[in-house]
This record gives sequence, C-alpha cells and structure tokens, in this order.
Amino acid sequence: MLNWALSLLSAALLIFAFPKWNIWWFAPAALTPMLIAMAREARPFRRFLMGWTAGIVYWFGVCYWIQIVLALHADMSDAEAWALFALFCLAKGLHIAVFALLSGMLMRRWWAVPCVAALWVAIEVTNGPLGFAWLTLGNAGIGMSLPMRLAPITGVYGLSFLFALMSAALAIAILRHPTRQLAWLLPVLLLGLLPPLPPVQRGTDTAVLLQPNISETEEWTATSVDEMQRNLVDLSLGGVFSAGGRPPSIVVWPEVPAPLYYYDDPRFRSYLDTLAREIHAYLLVGIVAHAPDGAPLNSAVLVSPSGIAISRYDKVNLVPFGEFVPWPFDSIANKVSTEVGDFEPGKRVVVSPVDSHKIGTFICYESVFPNFVRQFVNDGAQVLFNISNDGWFGKSAAREQHLEIVRMRAAENRRWILRSTNDGITATIDAAGRLRGTLPLYVQSTSYTGFQYISSKTVYTRFGDWFPFLCATFALMGLIAEKIL
Repeated sequence: MLNWALSLLSAALLIFAFPKWNIWWFAPAALTPMLIAMAREARPFRRFLMGWTAGIVYWFGVCYWIQIVLALHADMSDAEAWALFALFCLAKGLHIAVFALLSGMLMRRWWAVPCVAALWVAIEVTNGPLGFAWLTLGNAGIGMSLPMRLAPITGVYGLSFLFALMSAALAIAILRHPTRQLAWLLPVLLLGLLPPLPPVQRGTDTAVLLQPNISETEEWTATSVDEMQRNLVDLSLGGVFSAGGRPPSIVVWPEVPAPLYYYDDPRFRSYLDTLAREIHAYLLVGIVAHAPDGAPLNSAVLVSPSGIAISRYDKVNLVPFGEFVPWPFDSIANKVSTEVGDFEPGKRVVVSPVDSHKIGTFICYESVFPNFVRQFVNDGAQVLFNISNDGWFGKSAAREQHLEIVRMRAAENRRWILRSTNDGITATIDAAGRLRGTLPLYVQSTSYTGFQYISSKTVYTRFGDWFPFLCATFALMGLIAEKIL
C-alpha cells in the first residue's frame, strides 16, 4: 500500500507543479516518491499498474478541462463526455506506466540517476506523436532563471531532464544507496556557465493585438455576422488610433469562433482590405479557408498595407476532437468546431514578409510542438505570432497552462511572441519567455505593445530535438546494460 501511495503522491506533485496551482518548486522532486516505490517493488506488473494509475490521475488532474469542452461544445451529454475523457486518461496514463515499469529496473544500478532522467525525457517526447501533447515536466521551470538557460540549447526537454535527474538523486539519497551515486548531480553546477537570459529590453517596433471576446455559443445569422465583422474593424481602428504613440506596423486578430471567410466572403474581404489601407499597417487575421477538395482549413492570412493578401498559413497540427475526430471515435463523438466536416491539415510552414522583416504564425494547439514551432524561426521568422481561441476551455486552468507552453517556445528560440486570443490570455512575451503584458480575461479589448525583431538562431532552433534523441539512446543503453550485467 505504501508503494501505491508513493506513486499517487508523484501524480499529485506533478499536478500541483502546473497551473492552476503553480507550485513550481515541486517539479525537481515530483518523481521522487514514484521512483522510491519502483525501487521497492520487484514485480514488473505491479510497477506497471502503479505507474498507470498515477498516469491516469495525473492526466485527469491536469487536463480535467477536456471533459468540460466535450460536454459544452461537442454536443455530448455529461456521461458521454466523462466516458470519453476517461478513455483519454486511460490511454495517456500508459506513458507513465512504461516509465514506472522500466525505471524500477534502472533504480538498482549505479547509473540510475542519469538513466532514469533520460528515460523520462525519451517517454515524454512520445506524447505528441502518440495522440496528444500538453504540459511537459520542464514547463514548470518557465520562471526559474538558472534552469531556463538550458531552453535555447536543449529545448524544454533539457529542463525535464534536469528535474527528473534531481528527483532520481533525491530518491537514491532517501533509499540510502551509496553516496557516490549522487556525483551525477555535479554537472548541474555547470548551469552557471551557460549564457544568462537576455536582459529586459523595450520593444523597438509596435503592434496592436485584438481580444474581441466573441461568444462561443452564438447562433450566427447574416445580420449578426455582419455586425460582428464590423465590430472587429471598429475595435482595430480604436486600438490603432487611441494608442497615442508610434503607429503599429501590424494588427493581429485571433482565432475566433465565428465565420470569417476572407476568400469566400467578398464583403468581409472588402472590410479587411479597406482597413489595412486606412491604418497603413499589416493585418494578420485568423480565418477559415478551404482546400481544393472543399475541406475547411484553419488559417491565418496576412494582408499588406496596400490591401492585398500576401500570404496564408494553414494550420498543420490539428486538435483531436476539436478540429477532427480521430479513429475509432469518429462514429461516437462530434468535434468541437462548427464547420461542416473535419478540418484538413496544412502542408507546410509559412514565413511571411513584413517590410524588410519576416514573421511566423502558429495557431492555437500547435504551441505544444517545440520541434514544429522552431521551424518558423529556422526558416527566417524574426518574431512569432500565436493566434488562439482559448474560449473553448471555459474558466479553467487550461488558459494559464497554454500560456506557460507558449512562453517556453519563446525562450527556446529567443524570439518575441505576440499572442492574440479571443477572450484571454492575450499577451506579449519577450525572447526570454518573460511576460511583458497581458489583457484581462473575458473582456473586449486591445493591446498596443512593443516587440523586437531578432535574427540570431539558438542551438535548439538550428538542430531541434537532438537532446531527446540522445536521451532515448542513453536510456536504451542503460536498460540493455541492466539486462546483461
């Protein structure tokens, strides 16, 4: 029973390390109780079950808002939403189950500390390819200046490795293994030799970010659609002309739960083109476009100050159950979006010109894929924009969780990220991942904000997820050695 309790304690510590609780200092010790339990439990199947249970509890505690989204926006009853969410937790819990099973083998060896940390990263990186990614352990370090020095080199997974390493060392100490095994912590001292975070600087260019607070449940008519579109134009004009400072070079509209069809709606296209010419600024707008086969695309169009659309990015990484329903659930569940048919994913990363500069735009959930976001920067983007509609989350901690994820993308690539959302959290994030300003939640407003274009590339930007690959190799070697020695 103690081993079960210790495993569940790790799940609780992981939950509390993230928003809404944000007790970030739990992160370096969050895995310690589970690792103690795995070292004590000799039976592999028991370790697997303990890890699976902890994984189920963890995903339930962090992503509880998924049930809310399904019940409110996917035309499901509460019972159906809970059932589908339970299946989600059962599936995602398998990641931690595998970690628990294998870490119990490694904890018996003198190389346990680094190998357990490498194993955690190797398994953590599989979340995205295997259906759904969200918070990684390293995200809890977004406010820690010393660990954050790793971000532009290893990405968020370097912080995950660091926290797992510290958890494993603490478990080794509590279990009274030979003290020399703690020597694996010595390289942590080298963090102080890494380049510090860039200093706080004022923005040299300006933008206006819209937060229109459009209802998620509006039943749109021709009249209400026109009124909504005109309101967005008026909100843009107000944000530009009331700023009182330097005119913005770009105005950003978020992803919204409303019918905005730039290519299919001549009247809306006229509104946008005229607005761009009147304010003499670029317009970056979340819209619905269509593929050649007619399937909807979640897109961002960039309109030049002369009123001409110069580029369009189509979202590549779609949200399961939000923009499409994955097999085998397509016969029992509805997607959250109100578009007819599943969205079709885009095919490529697009970097767009803004005068002599280049920008990149990633949409909503794409923020959880560090190796994807860094491709915009590697292709030349000097500033990043994140347009999102977090209104689907309701009044849950998912908004704060999502913002924490986006902040890590800024730090990994040393790029400012300007984030425009429908009803919060609209934010300006500097190249160190620091928040430089946010708008209040659930209100219609605009943010006149500064930012900088940056051209240099980080190690992570250039080489991507080299560190998780290294961790997977090291963990595999450790497991093989455990079997043959």
